[in-house]
Amino acid sequence: MTYAGDLACLYLHGFLSSPQSEKARELQEFYAANLTSEQLAIPELPFEPNAAIQLAQDQLRQLQETFPRVFVMGSSLGGFYATWLSQTFNLPAVLINPAVNPHGLFRHYLGPNTHYYTGQVHQLKEEHLLQLSGLACQTVRHPGNILLLQQTGDETLDYRHAASLYQECSSWFEQGGSHRFDHFEKRLPMMLRFAERWSPAN
Repeated sequence: MTYAGDLACLYLHGFLSSPQSEKARELQEFYAANLTSEQLAIPELPFEPNAAIQLAQDQLRQLQETFPRVFVMGSSLGGFYATWLSQTFNLPAVLINPAVNPHGLFRHYLGPNTHYYTGQVHQLKEEHLLQLSGLACQTVRHPGNILLLQQTGDETLDYRHAASLYQECSSWFEQGGSHRFDHFEKRLPMMLRFAERWSPAN
């Protein structure tokens, strides 16, 4: 199976996650085997939401300088950020078990939080929740931009919240599974095909 050489991917990881996560590594292996490493960017997102979305925009622009087409892929909180980028810049986005209301959900995490990969302790503050609220998309203006992938066994997020927000988008639901999205690598060809076939929304 061959894939488009003019299409790049920006992958955004989740809360307290990293480019070292299992999905990120599987994505890197997929690109190394089927495309090129230059077609994939996986930035280490800052803890502060405004800084994270600024870095994501910077990475997006860098990819666009080299490749005529770019799509965004995001998992959990990365899916929340990917939605904002998709709707703001009219880009295709693939969302994996995305967070839709992190400014509400994360209230339970106010205070110190330990990064899963670095061990660094970050302080989640009210100002961070306000920043997330400012990035929230209450409605999806361009549903054709988005492919939603969810597993109902997500132990971290209630999949029904995303199913409601993205109800007009293309979607793929699997019973069971987990927040990580089990067998993620098996769905990568489908994700790439969606991005390759995407055409700009009106």
